[in-house]
Amino acid sequence: MMSLTMKISTTAFTHGQHIPQEYTCDGKDVNPPLAFDGVPRGAASLALVMNDPDAPGSTWDHWVIWNMPPATTMLAEARVPPGVTGRNSWGKTRYGGPCPPDREHRYVFTLYALDTMLDLPSSAGTRELSAAMKGHVLERAELVGRYRRLRR
Repeated sequence: MMSLTMKISTTAFTHGQHIPQEYTCDGKDVNPPLAFDGVPRGAASLALVMNDPDAPGSTWDHWVIWNMPPATTMLAEARVPPGVTGRNSWGKTRYGGPCPPDREHRYVFTLYALDTMLDLPSSAGTRELSAAMKGHVLERAELVGRYRRLRR
């Protein structure tokens, strides 16, 4: 269910446009600032997943977070977010910026409003998160950015 009320945005780029290099493996590799708006009443927690659906082979997970307080309205640039940061596809529990191996890829930030807190270890990734969220998603919102590596 895409949201008409809940929104995720950033001052770093416009939805569907180019992600600045500083937020990628070619730059500082830090998360962009994110703003959340319109979280529904009744939300007990928020979850956020950033992934690359264009990765060779299968979707590549760059950032996985859950149990953020529902009153969270922003995630600051280059800061550890509130909640639990799970494992990305590199096996790390932190943000990993865009680093496409071949061509321009899309990077999707999906914010979920959940009606519960999740009982998952920080070793969990998106597969476990998706299973735990099943039946608990009140709303979701997406922000898409694009990135192509500069050839040196």
